[in-house]
Amino acid sequence: QVQLVESGGGLVQAGGSLRLSCAASGRTFSSLTMGWFRQAPGEEREFVASIRWSGISTYYADSVKGRFTISRDNAKNTVYLLMNSLKREDTAVYYCAGSASLSIQLLIRPREYDYWGQGTQVTVSS
Repeated sequence: QVQLVESGGGLVQAGGSLRLSCAASGRTFSSLTMGWFRQAPGEEREFVASIRWSGISTYYADSVKGRFTISRDNAKNTVYLLMNSLKREDTAVYYCAGSASLSIQLLIRPREYDYWGQGTQVTVSS
């Protein structure tokens, strides 16, 4: 099985930056599409970004495009989310997820992911 553990969350002022990490254990990490999602209280889980196994193809939600960057280091079994120019509306619990799907679609829905971390809180103050 694959286990995911997020880290790097915390409190940051608006306009600041934060880098999240997701460490994976298991034999199949390099074959997974990895994604980041976030969820604020009372709201649905929201897609943030995804990256294919090769790291070549990435996709971002419009709300974070140009500010966030997803990357992965398969040798370290780790995926990252660099968040710049943070806004108050970015406040949420951030989850990393892995999908073993062979679909060529963009994989932006939570049900398309098989493995989930426990989440890390990101709070942006104004």
